[in-house]
Amino acid sequence: MTGTPAPFTADDYEARMRRAAEAAADAGLAGVLVAPGPDLVWLTGYRPVETERLTLLVLRAGEDPVLVVPTLEAPDAAKATGAPALTLRDWTDGKDPYEATASLLAPEGRFGVSDNAWALHLLGLQKRLPDSRHVALTEALPMLRAVKDAAELERLAAAGAAADATFEEIRRVPFVGRREADVAADIADLLRRFGHSQVDFTIVASGPNGANPHHEAEDRIIQRGDMVVLDFGGLKDGYGSDTSRTVHVGEPDDEERKVYDIVRAAQEAGFRAVRPGVACQDVDRAAREVITEAGYGEYFIHRTGHGIGVTTHEPPYMIEGEQQPLVPGMCFSVEPGIYLPGRFGVRIEDIVTVTEDGGRRLNTTSRELVIVD
Repeated sequence: MTGTPAPFTADDYEARMRRAAEAAADAGLAGVLVAPGPDLVWLTGYRPVETERLTLLVLRAGEDPVLVVPTLEAPDAAKATGAPALTLRDWTDGKDPYEATASLLAPEGRFGVSDNAWALHLLGLQKRLPDSRHVALTEALPMLRAVKDAAELERLAAAGAAADATFEEIRRVPFVGRREADVAADIADLLRRFGHSQVDFTIVASGPNGANPHHEAEDRIIQRGDMVVLDFGGLKDGYGSDTSRTVHVGEPDDEERKVYDIVRAAQEAGFRAVRPGVACQDVDRAAREVITEAGYGEYFIHRTGHGIGVTTHEPPYMIEGEQQPLVPGMCFSVEPGIYLPGRFGVRIEDIVTVTEDGGRRLNTTSRELVIVD
């Protein structure tokens, strides 16, 4: 695994905040309101605890960014990487944080609000500014975090390599006679061994459980003859991994191999569709067409992909109706699947980044059907 990357600088965060404020103005917004969560981390490097006390970043084009914080958290906020570019406005317990924040905002403005803002805080602001309007940030500025710079791509590639190393190890452990939950625990341990600070999910779906795309690993004993869907990921150095591989315990039968080969062809078609200017929906169409023409269209029950960055799921989404064109630097999954209720499922997933002339996989483990013991 690669070493720890250089941290982002105050200049990096200042540029992100400026870009967000300008994008908001271009979208007809009076500003952007960012609560604690992934958007705040991406914009400032500050990761406060989420509580009932209001913390809110206010971004407006042509104005200095302001971070409203509780007084008792101001010292930590001042140490944030993006702090040199921020004006801190603190408030003490017993005072009205919404009144203090409202004075920063146009009373009849339309603001983009980070998706994970608490209703408590948004309603508090609306009470002080009843003529203001608000729209979810992923609706107003869905591409805000979508295009990654070189440093972000380096982190995503390292996270993908760590997930790949995890798969290469897990394919060698015993499957037969063990609980799904035991294999899932092994995967989590491996992700951490290969540098993940956070494990978000470890799907181990054996036999009929594989027909549930988001199956939670349970006490089912894995048996010889099972198809097993493995889907796992988390955060390494602040950026996400997410990969799926489907393995078989012992030799598969003809139908299992046929279904696997269809999904593999669909995943390849989705990847081959990736290039600048192509609409997100065309990646979905390319993968879905293969599965539909093979007669399994009704068993592909989810979108083909989702964006990834400081979270493991974010815009853009590879789904019918999403006409956002692909741009170099976008990163997303390509993960078609077939799910046969009561029988088995197959999914193959790579994280892909858009290049100047196509796409590049950030997961490089074999997409051939792997036989495990």
